Amino acid sequence: MKKLKNEELGRLTVEEFKAKKKQSIVLVLDNVRSMHNVGSIFRTADAFLIEKIYLCGITAQPPHRDIHKTALGATESVDWVYRKKTVELIEELKEEHYKIICIEQADKSIPLQDFMPYPDSKYCLIFGNEVFGVDDAIMATADSCLEIPQFGTKHSINIAVSVGIVLWDFFQKMEA
Repeated sequence: MKKLKNEELGRLTVEEFKAKKKQSIVLVLDNVRSMHNVGSIFRTADAFLIEKIYLCGITAQPPHRDIHKTALGATESVDWVYRKKTVELIEELKEEHYKIICIEQADKSIPLQDFMPYPDSKYCLIFGNEVFGVDDAIMATADSCLEIPQFGTKHSINIAVSVGIVLWDFFQKMEA
């Protein structure tokens, strides 16, 4: 076995990525503090052909060296928009027929493994602040809430890791 070199991976160019059909998924990052998390999320969104990332509230925006450090160029391939007020954005996405899903621990959350996305639906996945999670006002607007099961002592999973887990799960289910 030999490790492949980057040129052997057959990855898309930025232009090919922009032209390729995307997953019908947008990510909303609401008040995410860490620029390293933001950069990591861009990179994961690139890997799974995500339609767009919305950076809301205090979430940092490119260009910034701390975002670029972990994004490794994905801020150039993945479409993104900054919005100051997340609730207004969610209202617009609902009008565009996106299913609004918070990723959060909540009394009526659905375990991620039990959720089955519909291939013909559009999804807005909302990830909240690293300390406070998804804001209560946003939770009130959601169609549903998904929770990643956890079995250890910590109360949460890093947001960038959570995005990767959720997108991998959606990708697997939607491609099947």
